[in-house]
Amino acid sequence: MKLNTSYKSVIIEGVCLLYVLLFVYAATSKLLDFENFQIQIGQSPLISAFASYISWLIPLLEIVICLLLIIPQTRVIGLLASYFLMVMFTTYIFIILNYSSFVPCSCGGILEKLNWTQHLFFNCTFTVLAALALYFRFFKEKNFTNKNKIVKYMGAFCAITILGISMVIFLFLLSEKIVHFHNSSIRRFPHTPLEKNMKLDLGVSSYYIAGIDDNKIYLGNTTAPLLITVVNQKMQIIEKKRIEIDWKKYKFRGLRISVKAPYFFVTDGTVPITYRGKISNWKVELVRPGREYFAVAVPVDSASIVIRSHSSITGESILGVVNIETGKTILNPALLTKQFDGVFDLDGQLHYNDKMQRIIYLYAYRNQYTLADLKLNLVKRGNTIDTISKAKLDIVKIEESHVRKLAKPPLFVNKASAVADHRLFVNSAIPGKFEKDALWKSASIIDVYNLRDKSYQYSFCIYNIGGDKVRSFVIEDDNLYALIGSYLFHSKLSRKKMEQYEK
Repeated sequence: MKLNTSYKSVIIEGVCLLYVLLFVYAATSKLLDFENFQIQIGQSPLISAFASYISWLIPLLEIVICLLLIIPQTRVIGLLASYFLMVMFTTYIFIILNYSSFVPCSCGGILEKLNWTQHLFFNCTFTVLAALALYFRFFKEKNFTNKNKIVKYMGAFCAITILGISMVIFLFLLSEKIVHFHNSSIRRFPHTPLEKNMKLDLGVSSYYIAGIDDNKIYLGNTTAPLLITVVNQKMQIIEKKRIEIDWKKYKFRGLRISVKAPYFFVTDGTVPITYRGKISNWKVELVRPGREYFAVAVPVDSASIVIRSHSSITGESILGVVNIETGKTILNPALLTKQFDGVFDLDGQLHYNDKMQRIIYLYAYRNQYTLADLKLNLVKRGNTIDTISKAKLDIVKIEESHVRKLAKPPLFVNKASAVADHRLFVNSAIPGKFEKDALWKSASIIDVYNLRDKSYQYSFCIYNIGGDKVRSFVIEDDNLYALIGSYLFHSKLSRKKMEQYEK
C-alpha cells in the first residue's frame, strides 16, 4: 500500500520534531551539567583521549542539527546529519557492550534512566525513524520506479552509514592507543577490583610494612625498631616478637626490618650493617658488617639485597646489588638519571619483582620508572600518566656547611607504590583531567601499569579512614594491604576484573 504525499509529509514533520525535542533536551542537559558530562566522557573506554573536544562538539552538533531541522530549506541536511550522528551513537554503544573492557555509566540527559541495552534499542529506533524520513523525503513524488534515483539514494545512504561506523571504530582504536601508551593524565575508573574490605586499628601510626608472605603481613614500628608484629588475613594480630641484637657495638640511627620469607633482615644503612635470621624463631646473626652506606635496602633472596646508595666519587644516588655472604657488590651509576643534584631529584621507591626477576625503581618527583635485571643492566624505562617529566625542586646550598637542602617541600608525583606479578601499582599525587576534587579529598588514587609493555591500564580508589589517606601499601597474589593513619586495611583483589581490564 502506497502512502500519499500528505502522509509522507506528516511522517517527515513528526520525525523532525522528535529529533528537535531529543537534541534540544540532550544538548541543554549536557551544557547545564557540563563538568559532570565531561567527566563521564573522560571515563569512556572508547573516546576518553578526545574528551576535551568531544564534550564540546556533541552538544554543539545537536544544537546545529536542530536549527537545520527547523528551517525547511535545510531539513534534508538536518535529517542526514541526524541519521549520521545517531549511527555513530549506536555504533558507540554496540562497541561498549561487546568490545569494551568495562561498561561505564551513562552520559546523562534522557538516557540516564536507561541501561546500556535500552540505550541501544532507543538509538536504533531513532536511527530507523531518520532513515524512514529520508526515504519519504527523497521519494515524495510518485516515481518510485526511478532506478537512478534509487541507486543514488541507496549509495548515499550506505556511504553515510559506513562513514559513521568507521569514524567511531577509528576513534576507539586511536583513543585506546593514546590512553594506554601515550596518556596525558587521563584516568579510567572502571568497576573497582577491591572486594571484601577489612581493617584493624593498630592504635598508632608509627607502623610500617616490613613484608608479606603466606597470607600474613609483617609490620615494623619506627618507635620500637626491633618489634615485629604479625597479622593474618582475618586482621588478627597473631604474634609479636622483639628481635635481639647487640646495641652497644654499633650506633644505630635507622634500623629497619624487611621480611623475605623464610628469612628476615635487619638493616641500618647509616652504620652500615645487615643482620639476617629466620622468621621461624626471629633470631638474628650478623652477616655483613657493611661497606656501602645506603638509604634503602630491599631483599632479593637469602643472600642478596638491592640498595640505593651514594657514589663515593660524586655523592649522587646510585643503585647496587649486594651479596651479603660473599661481599661482592655490583653498582651502576648510569641507571638512575640525574636532573638536578643527583640526590634529591633521584628520590623514589625501590622494589624487586620475584616473578619477573626485575628491579623496579619509581621516581618520587617525576613521571618515570626504571626496570633493571639483577646485574643492573637497564631493561626498560617507562612513564606514569602524570605529565610532570622534570622534578619541581627548589634546592639551596648552605655555604658554611656545604650542605644542600630543599628550600620548600617538593611536589610529589608518586607517593607510594607496590609491584605484583607483571603490574606496577602507583599511589599518584597529581589529579588528572576530568576528575572531581571530592574524589581526591576522600580517597587515594591507585594507577595500575603493565610492566611488560609499559602501558597504563586503569585506576581505582582506596578510600580514607578517619580522614587519613594511604601511607604505604603492598600487594601479593590477590591480597592488598595498606596503612591508613593508625589502621591496617586489607582487601581482596578480583583477578577476573584485573585481567579483564588488560584486554
